[in-house]
Amino acid sequence: MTTFLSFAFVLGVLVFVHELGHFLAAKRVGIKVLKFQLGFNPTIVSFRRGDTEYGIGALPLGGYVKMAGENPDDTRTGKSDEFLSKTKWERFQVLIMGPAMNLGLAVILLAAVLYQGAEVPAYEEQPPVIGAVIRDSPAAAAGIQAGDRVLTVGGRAVDTWEDFFIAIGTRPNRDVPVTILRDGVESTRQVAVAVARERKYGDIGEIGVLPKANPYIRALNPGSPAEKAGLKVKDIIEAVNGEAVAVTTQLQEAIAKHPEETITLTIVRDGVRQTVSATPARDGDSGRLGIQIGQESRIIEPGLFEAMRMSVERNIQMSGLIFQTLGGLITRETSPRQLMGPVAIAQLSGETAQLGWIALFALMANISLNLGLLNLMPIPVLDGGHIAIMALEGVARRDFSIKVKEKMLLAGFVMLMMLMVTVIYNDLTRISWIERLMPWR
Repeated sequence: MTTFLSFAFVLGVLVFVHELGHFLAAKRVGIKVLKFQLGFNPTIVSFRRGDTEYGIGALPLGGYVKMAGENPDDTRTGKSDEFLSKTKWERFQVLIMGPAMNLGLAVILLAAVLYQGAEVPAYEEQPPVIGAVIRDSPAAAAGIQAGDRVLTVGGRAVDTWEDFFIAIGTRPNRDVPVTILRDGVESTRQVAVAVARERKYGDIGEIGVLPKANPYIRALNPGSPAEKAGLKVKDIIEAVNGEAVAVTTQLQEAIAKHPEETITLTIVRDGVRQTVSATPARDGDSGRLGIQIGQESRIIEPGLFEAMRMSVERNIQMSGLIFQTLGGLITRETSPRQLMGPVAIAQLSGETAQLGWIALFALMANISLNLGLLNLMPIPVLDGGHIAIMALEGVARRDFSIKVKEKMLLAGFVMLMMLMVTVIYNDLTRISWIERLMPWR
């Protein structure tokens, strides 16, 4: 129930804002709006106010605004309040306002999230200098070592760890050239990017490298195995059984693998490196030392205007990533497995809602940005496609015939159906019992 309600809320708000943009723009330029509906037919609830019928459809996967004289094959009266009676500039305003409202909502929602403040890893904005290489990983096979500075991935410069994770994450199951700097000498290694083990919402690439951000002991539970072993608060943990640990999750996994087994921890205390033996207690199938783990981080606490500025910058950055991903789909550099459909979005909405409103708003901002940019794509049927057709008519200085427009719209419909089939297939493969019925996977 939580999943359904969260999905309905997220999609309902995004669709309402999109269609409200079309509605308000149409009213502003004097176009008669016949119907404003959330959800697709059949209509289950409706009422009329003035010339407009307002309704809610049974299928909560979209919505629409029906305007007088909107389609070339509609019965035309020639009145000035019909869509096609308006100038191309006025029609452009109506078409662009839907995507524009989604982009604006993305900025507002993300600004609200950022305004709450957050604790983020300090290494995210640092240059990607390798802190540790996981044994038997693609990076190890390619000869990448701790201390290497990654310069480019796939020919694109990566200036921070955030850039690096995005560049690698969008290229699963691909051989990617990675340029590194070692001892002042640049070299390029061909790395076979693997698929991350945790891929519930799509294939994410990883090569098995970690930043140098050694976790430290933030607190000790009284009487815990860690306290009995002589560990102290602020001890920095560099390795477990000789294997380097560079981030919190890696340390947690290393300890969990050894319940009731003695492990050797390499720590740094007051600048001095030493080893300590400890035996994790059993907690189910996992080992626990009884420590709270910390990691170097930075606190973001922007003011209102600073949050808005950061939101605009982040949305511009994410927009570039979206276009890069779309381009990668065409060049086959990006895996189509990264595309999500309504089933995956519903699952993600439900899980995110359980984390609180801030997490849900962050998800909504991301989806709203994607929705706004997708609708601006020059694909017939979408808002951007109608704008593109009007632009071509302007260049040709004549309106295209109904048959030509119908062929354009049919081509756009076929493209959208192919996209829909892809994302629904991806969604189904993320459901374990359905995936088991697919022998080719």
